[in-house]
Amino acid sequence: MFDESRALQRRHLWVFVMLMVLVGLNLRPALSSLAPLLSRIQLETGLSALAIGALTTLPVLCLGLFAPLAPWLSKHLGPERTLGVALLMLAAGLLLRGIPLPFWLFGGTLLAGAAIGIAGTLLPALVKRELPLGADLMTGVYTMALCLGGALGAGLSIPLANAMGSWHAGLASWSFLAAVALVAWLMLMPHREKEVSIPGAAGSMRDLLGQPLAWHVMLMMGSQSSLAYIVFGWLPTLLIKRGYGEAEAGWLMATSIMVQLISALGAPWLARLGRDQRPALVIALMSTGLGLTLLLVGPMGWRWMGVVLLGLGQGANFSLALTLIVLRTSSSRLAGKLSGLAQGGGYTLAAMGPLGIGILLQLDAGLTTLTLVLLGIIGLCIAFALMAGRNRRLDISDEGILITR
Repeated sequence: MFDESRALQRRHLWVFVMLMVLVGLNLRPALSSLAPLLSRIQLETGLSALAIGALTTLPVLCLGLFAPLAPWLSKHLGPERTLGVALLMLAAGLLLRGIPLPFWLFGGTLLAGAAIGIAGTLLPALVKRELPLGADLMTGVYTMALCLGGALGAGLSIPLANAMGSWHAGLASWSFLAAVALVAWLMLMPHREKEVSIPGAAGSMRDLLGQPLAWHVMLMMGSQSSLAYIVFGWLPTLLIKRGYGEAEAGWLMATSIMVQLISALGAPWLARLGRDQRPALVIALMSTGLGLTLLLVGPMGWRWMGVVLLGLGQGANFSLALTLIVLRTSSSRLAGKLSGLAQGGGYTLAAMGPLGIGILLQLDAGLTTLTLVLLGIIGLCIAFALMAGRNRRLDISDEGILITR
């Protein structure tokens, strides 16, 4: 009986891991599949550079605005059903982008961004609940799936559009993958009794906002996410401005995202080697800065070195940012709250990055100016990482008060 129970538990964990990978695959193509097609979209729709900038900013802004909704929905529907609703929204949003009108392009992108904001906020808490002892390492696996999804979105965007005869049909085709994830989740999702919420218990959003550690994690998440979504939204355009062809720019971006698989999986292991995560965070951010510099203003013969360094840095950045949410909290409930704050506030701040690059391009800023702006963001991120990476944790004291240990 004991062996049978252990076998069932092991099977449950493996099913959960595979579901997390499948869901993770869906949370980046909505963003990365758009970037390589921006020049075509602008040409066919007549949208200005500023409007295209708004289109790249919209999903990131939705990530921030809708992330805080996830804990509230989870409280009323349960995290499992809430994630199912998010996947349904994602599939619908991606399908709407197949209607060849700017209104539906923006509307579908908004819906997809809202869905990703809700789903992405739920996952750290679910991982902390299902795998409390290996939550940081599982976060690396989940982040690896995110990176793979992002790479597929970037690399297959142009081929899908060409094969299907239009950019909007190519964008809509990603709804199939979301539908597959939705069906798998509804059939195999874990079932737990709804957690009892104690009115007035410590760990509310107001309590969390009073903890400097929560702000450090949020600001680190926001600044590194700003870099990530600038790359998702604008890297192909910047590479075309540098002199690369449309297809090569898309594949350079896709290769960079594919390289993220290595560091996304390896970063949590690296973070475990020391007492805190500051060395790993600084190394990852410096790799990102060097990679962007080589790609945008360095010798063109060094572009593949730039792609590798950018991918290694950004994969580690995001994996470590999500890992901090898990490591800086003592329970799945606090992880869910901190996830809502860090991703909600962080992504709202991050949305300013793609919009800012769009404005600079509208003003005809050169690549040197744009590179300096990106390096400035990296400098801010390093400052926040040095505070968020310290070995501290949010916990509930014996008196029921939220504290930082």
